[in-house]
Amino acid sequence: MRKLKIGIIKEGKVPVDKRVPLTPKKCVEALQEFPEMEIVVQPSDIRCFTDAEYQELDIPLQQDLSDCDVLMGVKEVPVDQLIPNKTYFFFSHTIKKQPHNAKLLRAVLDKNITLIDYELLKTPQGQRVVAFGRYAGIVGAYNGILTYGKKHQLFDLKPAYQCHEMEDMQEEYFKVKLPPIKIAVTGGGRVAGGAMEVLDKMGIRKVSVFDYLYKQFTEPVYAQLHSGDYNARPDVEVWDSPDFYANPHLYKSTFRKFTRVTDLLMACAYWDPSAPKLFTEEDMRQADFKIDTIADITCDVDGSIPSTKRASTIPDPAYDYNPETGELEPPYSKPGNITVMAVDNLPCELPRNASRDFGRLLIDNVFPQFFNGDAGGMLERGTIARNGKLTAAFSYLQDYADSATSNQEKQEIV
Repeated sequence: MRKLKIGIIKEGKVPVDKRVPLTPKKCVEALQEFPEMEIVVQPSDIRCFTDAEYQELDIPLQQDLSDCDVLMGVKEVPVDQLIPNKTYFFFSHTIKKQPHNAKLLRAVLDKNITLIDYELLKTPQGQRVVAFGRYAGIVGAYNGILTYGKKHQLFDLKPAYQCHEMEDMQEEYFKVKLPPIKIAVTGGGRVAGGAMEVLDKMGIRKVSVFDYLYKQFTEPVYAQLHSGDYNARPDVEVWDSPDFYANPHLYKSTFRKFTRVTDLLMACAYWDPSAPKLFTEEDMRQADFKIDTIADITCDVDGSIPSTKRASTIPDPAYDYNPETGELEPPYSKPGNITVMAVDNLPCELPRNASRDFGRLLIDNVFPQFFNGDAGGMLERGTIARNGKLTAAFSYLQDYADSATSNQEKQEIV
């Protein structure tokens, strides 16, 4: 019986992404667990694991992947690199009609590609099964502490992207000496979990929301804030999570009580555009607005945090927001400014660790579906396109995909 042949593609997106869906050791593990599978790797000079590291474990390198059944990458595949009639797995960033990827979706349809998006792979209960969220939280929290330390000239940490592995980054933790500040971490998912891992390992104590709001401490502390801690529906007294997720537009933010006591905000919560923003630019101008450093780990531009007016970059992770003018300024430029860290590709700073974590999730949750007839329908739910058409759940993307055609025609006419 012919084996299912999986090809790990070289990342083609610019700026480059060094992550990989399967590390060399995870390839070996996958082959042991699923003997009916074959894996080949396209050579790459940018990957965080070298070609030699794959060859050492007898994972074959193969430039031409046209004989593979399934092709797996991380980020969007450049249109000219898509091989027709294949099944692809990658983060396509198309389901919210992101303008820059309309051409990609059009090409997927034109080339008869089956596109399965990692972001859509979920349990029947709607929980995502593969994600880089934990590492976004880990690197984001580290960057947040780094930014606070730099702003207040307390300590200098080596940037995460200059560390070979997470263990090297953890060597920096001993430099962290904070005054008795309060750190707010929003969210209850993988991202918040990753952020709290870092704070715990730095020896920063977690306290209850009540104590955080109303008690003074002689050491730095943090509290984890869930949606019910900072949102309320005016016409309902008791918090109801399902109602909040179903009707976020009916809620008002109550986050102002936290802005009066918080020094450093780490935003790790998923934000629905229909939900209230945490606070307004007007709130940020108030004398009792205490937050002076924000690590917007979710990095929703013009989203839940109004000072996140653009994403920052790994080499230049911070900028200042001037609350009086509403303008962005160079980081650490003057007192009264709020310093924002808003890197939108945080897991890329620890690509080796993030890739190992991702491969573990693939082996545990996704690969079994290849051989059990997709029991539970996970792959089906994650499929955006097949046979040159959008699947029923994603038919709403038709006009978005078609817009790429009309734009192309306009350019040709010009």
